[in-house]
Amino acid sequence: MALGVGLISASGCDETGGGKHVEGPRQVLISTDFGDMIIELSDSTPGHRDNFIQLVETGFYDSLQFHRVIKDFMIQGGDPESKTASRSSRLGSGGPGYTVPNEIRPDLLHFKGALAAARQGDQANPKRASSGSQFYLVQGRSFSESELLGMEARNNREIPEEDHFHYSDEAVVRYGAEGGTPFLDNQYTVFGYVISGMEIIDVLALVETAAGDRPVQDVRMSMKLIN
Repeated sequence: MALGVGLISASGCDETGGGKHVEGPRQVLISTDFGDMIIELSDSTPGHRDNFIQLVETGFYDSLQFHRVIKDFMIQGGDPESKTASRSSRLGSGGPGYTVPNEIRPDLLHFKGALAAARQGDQANPKRASSGSQFYLVQGRSFSESELLGMEARNNREIPEEDHFHYSDEAVVRYGAEGGTPFLDNQYTVFGYVISGMEIIDVLALVETAAGDRPVQDVRMSMKLIN
């Protein structure tokens, strides 16, 4: 299922996040009426990390909605048009006016709690550039080893052997125990993980939704850097 947006060009942000020197991985608090989550951003995806930090520091995400919620899949937000959108407005195509070059990595997988960037589909976006602001948090479900091996085989069928991807034993155990959306691996940039408040994803995933998977009652967010 595509996690799509319609945006353009590329971004460049200060690697230190507003010029501040901070030790250790950067962390962001996402607050909602349902509770708080803490996200730790990956230093392995510096373009996405720094872009996210810049948006958080400027208050870009404050009062935006989680505009797309699909139980056992993910919760998506970051469309600036959601701040003032009417109930009849169609959401999911807004952004800051640029995209971020993909930083897809085989070691950053779509486990439950993954923070990943939405993007347009491959046909319109063959380089898999990410939305400048829209993101999703993975809920997903548990997957068995046989299911994961089947995904491996399908994904590797049409690429050179030297580029084949294989799940580690640790990844197989984690997908079985915690769940996630492995069918999105190696297709979207994962750039962080929830390290506190994972249960809030489950709560948000249960909200009643209407057309376009939009929550019937607005689910708004605010963010701030805590490290």
